[in-house]
Amino acid sequence: MNLNKTRLTGTGFANALGVFLYTLAVSWLLMNGQELFGGGEDSVLQPLAMLMLLVLSVAMVGLLIFGWPVVLYLQGHKKEAIWLTLSTLVALFLLTALALGLNILL
Repeated sequence: MNLNKTRLTGTGFANALGVFLYTLAVSWLLMNGQELFGGGEDSVLQPLAMLMLLVLSVAMVGLLIFGWPVVLYLQGHKKEAIWLTLSTLVALFLLTALALGLNILL
């Protein structure tokens, strides 16, 4: 198994990009929910749908950030698992800073 730092860093950035794109899609859904689903009456289904979306989001993001590092760790590649996790978190930080910067500028 080829686990050099360059490849792991690229995988970390790809995972962070996946989180970014998923978050972008959920943000778009929340911004356009009124037009997509209508106003409707208040019911238990609205908070249920939001909580289910939260649960799905936690699972998706958890898999994207920690899925592969856990596999590496369990296979005995502890340093590589830590490197991949840190690479993903650094990339997430950079993408978050980019999003905040664009929000300020636009």
